[in-house]
Amino acid sequence: MQYDVIIVGGSYAGLAAAMPLARARRKILVVDAGQRRNRFAGHSHGFLTQDGTQAAAIAAKGREQLLAYRTVGWLDGKVAGAQRHENGFRLDMEGMPPLEARRLVLATGVVDRLPPVPGLAERWGTHVFHCPYCHGYELNQGPIGVLATSPMSMHLALLLPDWGPTTLFLNDAFEPDAEQLEKLQARGVRLERSRIERIEGSLDLVLHDGRIANLDGLFTLTTPDVASPIAAMLGCEFDEGPMGRTIRTDAMKATTVQGVFACGDAARPGGSLPLAVGDGTIAGAAAHQSLIFGGY
Repeated sequence: MQYDVIIVGGSYAGLAAAMPLARARRKILVVDAGQRRNRFAGHSHGFLTQDGTQAAAIAAKGREQLLAYRTVGWLDGKVAGAQRHENGFRLDMEGMPPLEARRLVLATGVVDRLPPVPGLAERWGTHVFHCPYCHGYELNQGPIGVLATSPMSMHLALLLPDWGPTTLFLNDAFEPDAEQLEKLQARGVRLERSRIERIEGSLDLVLHDGRIANLDGLFTLTTPDVASPIAAMLGCEFDEGPMGRTIRTDAMKATTVQGVFACGDAARPGGSLPLAVGDGTIAGAAAHQSLIFGGY
């Protein structure tokens, strides 16, 4: 069977991309490997009408609503390979028959590479975060920290005092210059130069000199990697930026390969549920219009 569109990735961007196609009564399939980026977080914040809702519940409700449309199919599985042919695209599946579609929407998400501090990964999404807009308010203005990974961490350090008294743990990542030190001082950010040896308890940072810093929340920049090699297999071009590598798209979420669209965290810097939903909606509508008018 050839689908009009296959959406690879069934998290928020993929679900959003599928909705306009479903409402256009197109034959579509969502292929999902079941690895939401925010699966470590209990609740989602900052998404209008869903603030404080369990993250998994939002995804489950989206899937339920999508599958109410009769032209939508869902497949739990992983894409192993992808290639273009004269009538569209072929996806090779792990342990399943191949799939074919006229268009593809890649909503594959990213994998966060965390700083190698013992104990940090175990607290990711519960006490260690990347986005203050998503998690800062719930810390109730308690003591918070920024684990530096590069000079880019200055941005987080200058933002965070609006959510609580902030300490920037340099952790040998960089040394602020005079101008940066002045900005940090103006925002009331405390500097800590002793290296973090490990994290214990709820969020007790054991420093190299033996002191322990007790925090309510710790923020850090991750190195996100596109979670699937499909875009590269198809020949899509990528952009390299200070927040990682992303699939290159235009304003309508079309990639550099005709007929392939990309959305969500794999195709834009940063990470946010509402931004992923908006991104996916654009990609789905654009994929639908490309079936009618061509182009992209």
